[in-house]
Amino acid sequence: MDPPTSGSLLAYLDPSFLNEEAGRPLRILSEYLHPLDVLKRRGIHDTVVFFGSSRIGEDSPLSAYYREARELAAAVTRWSHEIDPSGARLVVCSGGGGGIMEAANRGARDAGGHTIGFNIGLPTEQRPNRFLDPELTFEFHYFFMRKLWFAHLARAVIVFPGGFGTLDELFEFLTLRQTGKLAREICVVLYGTDYWKRVVNLEALDEAGMVDRGHLRLLHRADSVDEAMRCLRANVLPGAPDGGPQLAHSTTCA
Repeated sequence: MDPPTSGSLLAYLDPSFLNEEAGRPLRILSEYLHPLDVLKRRGIHDTVVFFGSSRIGEDSPLSAYYREARELAAAVTRWSHEIDPSGARLVVCSGGGGGIMEAANRGARDAGGHTIGFNIGLPTEQRPNRFLDPELTFEFHYFFMRKLWFAHLARAVIVFPGGFGTLDELFEFLTLRQTGKLAREICVVLYGTDYWKRVVNLEALDEAGMVDRGHLRLLHRADSVDEAMRCLRANVLPGAPDGGPQLAHSTTCA
């Protein structure tokens, strides 16, 4: 069979079509289907997600957070191996960049575990770190698809100090928990009490009647690796493995 002529490319092989506005739905769908395919083939079941600033490095003024994120990710990975020696359960996941994200992926690697990075292309501050599993490093263009994958597999979220992006991710999970849009509970841990008390006055929301007092209990707080691990062990219910990603379904769709 003769190859197609230059004017008769199959649509899904035509870069000019895929990169135009008309191809946007296919690009969005690809950012859903590609991670799903890879995670199924690797047997990755669920995750513990680490959020935090890309600006907190080993030599930064807040380097203690980098060190503790690394230690905590290693502890989570060792716990993961207790649950399932294959390392497919409660896999440490980050946004794939530097700072706290790098520390989390590095800690998981220290403990001999797999580790996931959902990276996103940005003009600055966001390049995949060197501690990611190459096959579990995913590049996103759309923030909302990246957020979907954070939520889709998470059993727990640990939020270290960070800026606008970290706040955005934190409140995304709190909103999902508050509104019951995900059928399973996700343990949300704020790490670094002093920092978070200065940055977010959640009690003021309750005092003003903007949230119910019970909504504040959606958050747990920790100031050490031991405290965070006790919280995770008490509140994370891994469930039985089913051979593939355990996706968090919407409460309106099984």
